[in-house]
Amino acid sequence: MKSAYHDTFAADHLPPRDQWPDLINLDRLGYPEQVNCAAELLDRAVAEGDGDRVVLRAPGGVAWTYRQLQEQANRIAHTLVGDMGLRTGERVLLFAPNNPMMVACWFGVVKAGGIVVALMPMLRAREICVMVEKAQVRHALYDHRLAAEMTEARAKCPRLEQALAFGGGELEARMATQSANFDAVPTSAEDVCLIAFTSGTTGVPKGTMHFHRDVLAICDTFSQHVLRPTRDDLFIGSPPLAFTFGLGGLVLFPMRARAATVLIEKAPPPELAKAIEHFGATISFTSPTGYRFMLEHCGNVNLTTLRTCVSAGETLPKATSDAWFEKTGLRIIDGIGSTEILHIFISAAGDDIRPGATGKAVPLYEARVIDAKGSVLPPGTVGRLAVRGPTGCRYLADDRQKKYVVDGWNVTGDAYLMDADGYFWFQARADDMIISSGYNISGPEVEATLLEHPAVKECAVVGSPDAMRGAVVKAFVVLRDGHAASDHLVHELQNHVKAQIAPYKYPRALEFVVALPKTETGKIQRFKLRQQEEAKAAEKNSTPA
Repeated sequence: MKSAYHDTFAADHLPPRDQWPDLINLDRLGYPEQVNCAAELLDRAVAEGDGDRVVLRAPGGVAWTYRQLQEQANRIAHTLVGDMGLRTGERVLLFAPNNPMMVACWFGVVKAGGIVVALMPMLRAREICVMVEKAQVRHALYDHRLAAEMTEARAKCPRLEQALAFGGGELEARMATQSANFDAVPTSAEDVCLIAFTSGTTGVPKGTMHFHRDVLAICDTFSQHVLRPTRDDLFIGSPPLAFTFGLGGLVLFPMRARAATVLIEKAPPPELAKAIEHFGATISFTSPTGYRFMLEHCGNVNLTTLRTCVSAGETLPKATSDAWFEKTGLRIIDGIGSTEILHIFISAAGDDIRPGATGKAVPLYEARVIDAKGSVLPPGTVGRLAVRGPTGCRYLADDRQKKYVVDGWNVTGDAYLMDADGYFWFQARADDMIISSGYNISGPEVEATLLEHPAVKECAVVGSPDAMRGAVVKAFVVLRDGHAASDHLVHELQNHVKAQIAPYKYPRALEFVVALPKTETGKIQRFKLRQQEEAKAAEKNSTPA
């Protein structure tokens, strides 16, 4: 397939083809060799007569039609190309909360032949710079309320040459002089349009590279066959658009169905519940934590307009599934996806749901459980989850590609059991990632940040079981001489982490210890700390109230 890109960075930094996963069933999706996913999702909707349908809603009475979104995206595309000198194939940083302008920027970048690198608004300058350097980003569009972090990031990272803020008039002033018409760049189906970053257990972010056809494929697999939205649906949810879970659930899936979505910049469970009631949303996307909280604290909120609820980011406990069903009459659609594979690849809906199980392989995907040597295990045996389908892992210049893709299969790092009926049951994470309230948090990254504080001599960070969040980040800290343990120091260390990296990563629990468990060679034995926390949680749960 001939690329439409002048800047060849993305193609040059894809893994070698022999390290790609097997991509199966692409022929059944029938995408042409030349397709621009932004044009397919947006321009085609307008061309086929849906321009006056509302696509984006937001608090304050905001309601954009497909045509209004198209005009905004077109003006942004012209600004990128004409004012900022964007070359096809270059990366553009998007740094904003969930709002209509963030979506318009996403479509403007992709229509212009750029590659989106979207970051969560909670990230700090040091985290931004890592991703800017890894993806070699020269341009940025950002929400004006994040100017302080963007200014600091640009000072630390000269590679980021140009940045325009929106919401404060800077980008909008440039857009006002531009045409509302823009023909999307005729990209190849295998041109990269999105680099989504995920964190590994080492804390070093991995860029996952996704093609134009990948964006369409997740719409035409999980959304079409499991979610099954209609034109009349109104989507809503909490995941940031920088998460592929949020991008799919709050932008791509509704637009593929010509439906509408509600964008909320901050959507903790109480606000999400109120917004569901206010807007009359029919499909919600959030974490099990969100559903648990709404069950326990939002009993006076009317959620009867919901017809479909989707959960991902962490395993959905059977107790939560049953309690939600008892209250609403709806079974939550559970699912496991990954940034590497772009979205959900195991799930079930309606009568196919078995509470406690994640589900079956989504149509056009295959999944199996393997042992350490890659051999397929029989039903009822715990092993490593391996998946393949029309999308798959392609890391940006990262040796970890060889570990994630084995014999053509994506090996996700999750331990699963498959039953005799083909249902997959989650057992545990196979690495040190802490999953808290649906967020993936790297323990080593939090450790590295704590070690920058002058009071910290050593530390270890693990996930501690928590009934509400699934797990919380807990730090075990050995202090340097001259520093004494105190509540004040706990708060100081927590605030230090919040100031240096995204605040959601901070240790909600912190324990001062004399020493950390180690091997004879001096390696910290984090598994002992995890076992200790799990034992405490088990004892607490077994103790009568």
